[in-house]
Amino acid sequence: MNIRAIIAATCAAFAFSMARPINANDGEAQIVTKKFEAAIPNIPGKALLAVAVDYAPGAASLPHTHAKSAFIYAYVISGAIESKVNDGETRIYRAGEGWSEPPGATHSISRNASKTDPAKPLAVFVLDANDNPLTTPVK
Repeated sequence: MNIRAIIAATCAAFAFSMARPINANDGEAQIVTKKFEAAIPNIPGKALLAVAVDYAPGAASLPHTHAKSAFIYAYVISGAIESKVNDGETRIYRAGEGWSEPPGATHSISRNASKTDPAKPLAVFVLDANDNPLTTPVK
């Protein structure tokens, strides 16, 4: 077995072992589940992380920032998410749409746009390995 196959198998095993809730703000309102995490082999010191956020109807995240090095692409898997990043416009993103967040961004609005249906975005982070915490509430 070559080294690439070993690395791929190790990353896959690690990613599947991490597919569990990692954070739940407001108890039942939202559940964050890590879906994938791996070092980026051709970019030393960088990692790729993907999390799914299950928002209950009407649920919202507190205003927050992410790890200082994190570049994020968020993609709405189902439902509709209302979002505002930095001084950008407040916008509703529906399933199949997405947005990005530069390092150091403030995510002032992040909520399920529906009071009756759940919503789920997938957030993909490229960040420095071991850059924690992943999310910090804005005071």
